[in-house]
Amino acid sequence: MSLHKILKYLALVIGVIGMIFLGRIIATGDDAIKASADLQGSHLDPYMWIAYLVLAVVILLVGIFVIVGLFRGNIKNTIIAIGSFLVVIVVAYVLSDGTATELKDGSMLSASGDHWVGAGLITFYILAGIAIAAMVFSGIKKLAK
Repeated sequence: MSLHKILKYLALVIGVIGMIFLGRIIATGDDAIKASADLQGSHLDPYMWIAYLVLAVVILLVGIFVIVGLFRGNIKNTIIAIGSFLVVIVVAYVLSDGTATELKDGSMLSASGDHWVGAGLITFYILAGIAIAAMVFSGIKKLAK
């Protein structure tokens, strides 16, 4: 049996188990689960552990395949891409400003935390702009041919 078939059946089994747990949660109802800590533990915890297991397996497999792909492919292009991404993050960090901010719950967000939040938003805007520009450029290039 090939690895693909084994993984397909494993995904099917995990999906069925998840559906059973979800059915238990839906059958119990929101109000009953909110009211009882015992129901929360017996209904939500198994569902969450399945999600944690799937997330861990996916992260592990992605990490393995990325590392294998790095050694099989052109590592120079990979390093250039990672370096470009880091340059975008540095530019975004320099462009953002940080001020201590009071949150809705009354706690304070530090100036450093606000600085990183701003840098994350600016990074997103820069990368979204690059993606949109690439799509427009590609469309214009196709029309020109």
